[in-house]
Amino acid sequence: MPTLSSKPPFTNYPVGAAAATTLLFLFFAVGISTVLASNHHVINFRSPNLFPEGLAWDPTAQHFLVGSLRHRTISAVSDAGVVETLISDPSLPENVTFLGLAVDSRNNRVLVAIHATEPLPPFNALAAYDLRSRRRLFLSPLPSAAGDDKRATANDVAADFNGNAYVTNSVGNYIWKVNLNGEASILSNSPKFTVHPVVRDTVYSFCGLNGIVYNNKGYLLVVQSNTGKMFKIDKDDGTVRQVLLNEDLMGADGVALRGDGVVLVVSFSKLWFVKSNDGWAQGAVFDKIDLDEEGFPTSVVVGERDRAYVLHGRVMEGILGNSERESFMIEEVKSPKESEGENVWLYVMVGIGLAYFLFWRFQMKQLVKNMDKKIN
Repeated sequence: MPTLSSKPPFTNYPVGAAAATTLLFLFFAVGISTVLASNHHVINFRSPNLFPEGLAWDPTAQHFLVGSLRHRTISAVSDAGVVETLISDPSLPENVTFLGLAVDSRNNRVLVAIHATEPLPPFNALAAYDLRSRRRLFLSPLPSAAGDDKRATANDVAADFNGNAYVTNSVGNYIWKVNLNGEASILSNSPKFTVHPVVRDTVYSFCGLNGIVYNNKGYLLVVQSNTGKMFKIDKDDGTVRQVLLNEDLMGADGVALRGDGVVLVVSFSKLWFVKSNDGWAQGAVFDKIDLDEEGFPTSVVVGERDRAYVLHGRVMEGILGNSERESFMIEEVKSPKESEGENVWLYVMVGIGLAYFLFWRFQMKQLVKNMDKKIN
């Protein structure tokens, strides 16, 4: 009859092997997590002669919307790059351009700034389309300011929670307001928009007020391409204040607002990450990244889970007459400095996990020794 001591002792339990396996798993998980954190989402999509300038995110349908330099259309682009013509409006003047887009989720509409370039007759309007029926709700011509003899350019659009839309005039340097019923007026034509010298001999020298975004505190933030300035505008009375920045945002085009209050500003070559701690009396660029100039980025949006995306619509190619391109791109962009912080937090969490594992391993070792003593 075998004795108790002849049974396999608890010390034969492969604690060392388990430790090695667990450590290997942890380091493998860290590697995978770091790679995933550094990857970004790229959406390649195809549509002949599209050359989209405006980009919006539809949170209800969970897809992107893009306009067109050449077509009177708004297209939906899925995460997989599948393109569907969502809006087609042949009743508009031929060869008009669909520029800035904004989704008014509360009223289930998409708003689009429409502009006709020379040699076409002047035409600037805001159109609203129902996202369910795809029917046009209104087409509002945008009025000229008193004494303004320049050819206006309706460029970008933003919407507030009451259904009002705000459109920038990039040549005249003023802002239109269009209410829920499509009634248009001039919200702000402040002299503060034209006090700064314009940078000449650049591709954006003609372009003044451009990207616009609404902040739910009751004001708008607008960037100016040819001076690099940012302005804060009261949405009700049009009062203007210049936002004091630590650097000019030269060539600034599209603007987007993240859920944490960070403002993203894109130009054809760069993306800035800007924040403010005093309600945008002042702002600071805390990070910036270089973008592919060949893609000529024009718009930035914030999509699902506060992820930021930039549109590479190749607009300059379209302006210069290229009619053969059919491939375009929407690219996720991340702040390198913020990503570093995420990686640090990841390592901290792994460190805590390792400490917990080592403590567990020590406790198990003591338990095994105690059990062996009792058995022997």
